[in-house]
Amino acid sequence: MKNFILTSIAIIIIVSIGLNITNVSGKASQSDIAGKLIRFHVIANSDDKIDQNLKLKVRDSVLKYISPKLKECKNIKESREILNTENKNIKKIAQTIIKRNGFRYSVATTLSQENFPVKTYGNITLPQGKYEAYRIIIGTGTGQNWWCVMFPPLCFVDITKGNVSYQKTEKEMKTVLSDDEYNMVDNTVNGKKIVVKFKLEEIFNELFS
Repeated sequence: MKNFILTSIAIIIIVSIGLNITNVSGKASQSDIAGKLIRFHVIANSDDKIDQNLKLKVRDSVLKYISPKLKECKNIKESREILNTENKNIKKIAQTIIKRNGFRYSVATTLSQENFPVKTYGNITLPQGKYEAYRIIIGTGTGQNWWCVMFPPLCFVDITKGNVSYQKTEKEMKTVLSDDEYNMVDNTVNGKKIVVKFKLEEIFNELFS
């Protein structure tokens, strides 16, 4: 296993050099980026297919409600205030969807600082670290989660739309991130998506944790 991981590291280094990827140890840092974002996570009760589908139904209903309220936010403070104000309503929506689908799962909602691994959303890859996140935890919360960035409002960009969604994501992120910070999370080169950014960090953590 260790040989496989070391081989993977070597391959990633070679590919990274070939693609001329921005070095993640540049001027920007994970904490710089994290201080300008609010993530959104909906965590399923389990990995059972039914629980995962329920998670998506909760996500859709919550985003339908909160989307108009967050789209016009000009800064992270406004978004945070709306989420705190609407927290009870969001929780009620989640509880209604769960009950309507025949379940009795509890629902917990939090706006808090949480540690996250490397995650990719469309053409954005966020490095591992602590981020502010609004989380909806269904039942035991042991299932896979769905996530996006709530501020700036990337949750409302259809990431399946290829270059169109990439352009929208870039525009939204650049409203809050500096060029150095955006270069750190952008996972495209010449308009093409890449997946090797931050993988060294991910593999080292796996190897030595």
